[in-house]
Amino acid sequence: GALHEGHISLIKTALKYTDTVVVSIFVNPTQFNNPEDLKKYPRTLVQDCKKLAEANVSILFAPSVEDIYPEPDTRVFDFGTLDALGEGPRRPGHFNGVAQVITKLFDTVKPKYAFFGEKDYQQLAIVKYFTRQLDYPVQIIACPIVREDDGLAMSSRNTLLTPEQRKVAPLIYQALLNAAALAKEEKITPEELIKITINKINNSPQLEVEYVEIVDSATLQPVSLWDEAEEIQMWTAVFAGKTRLIDNIKLK
Repeated sequence: GALHEGHISLIKTALKYTDTVVVSIFVNPTQFNNPEDLKKYPRTLVQDCKKLAEANVSILFAPSVEDIYPEPDTRVFDFGTLDALGEGPRRPGHFNGVAQVITKLFDTVKPKYAFFGEKDYQQLAIVKYFTRQLDYPVQIIACPIVREDDGLAMSSRNTLLTPEQRKVAPLIYQALLNAAALAKEEKITPEELIKITINKINNSPQLEVEYVEIVDSATLQPVSLWDEAEEIQMWTAVFAGKTRLIDNIKLK
C-alpha cells in the first residue's frame, strides 16, 4: 500500500520480463510485531489504483485479511541464520509473517517471476532462500533501491514523517555513502566504521539509530574483517520520532 516510485520501478522492470503483471496490495497483519505500527501503516487504495492504471498493470490483487487468512496461519518457517541479525531479533515473527503471505500469494497467482526491492535487503535474501527451499518455480528478481532527489530511500513510511524529520532523513543515506567511501580504503575495522556511522546519524536530534550492522552479503553473517567476505553490505534501521526507516548500501 501507499505506492510510490520505488514500487512503480518494480512494475517497469516486470514489464521488461512479461506482458502480464500482477500487483498485490495487502497490508499483512502477520508481519507486524507492533499493533500500533500496523494501525498507522498508510493505506491509500484509491490513489494506488490510479497509479497502477497509469503503469499498465494487468491485474490488481487486493485481498481482504479474511481472503488470505480464513483461519490462523500456524506455519513456522526456518530461515537458517538469515534472520539472526538485522530485522530478525528486532521484529520477532516479522519474517515468518512475510513467508506466510508470500507463499500464499505464490500459490494463488502462480507467477513465473517475482520482483523485490533491495531496500529490504534481508527480506530479499530470505525470500530467495525459502523460494528455493520450497521448490517454487519462481525466479526472484532483485530491483535496485529508488531514492528521492536528496537520497532518502523511497518508502511508504516516508509519508508519516513530519516536515522537520523529512528534512534530516537524507542524513541516513549520507552516512551510508560516507561509510562506503571509508570502507574502500580499508584503514579502519568494520567495528570502527559502525561506530562512526552511528555517530554521524545520531548527530541529528531528530534521528535515533536502532542498529547499524556490517554483514556478508550472501550469508548475512557479521563481518569483523574486510577480507572475510567477497561482498559486504551495511544495513541500518533508524527512528525519526516514531517512524522507523531502513536503508542499506554495498560496501564491497
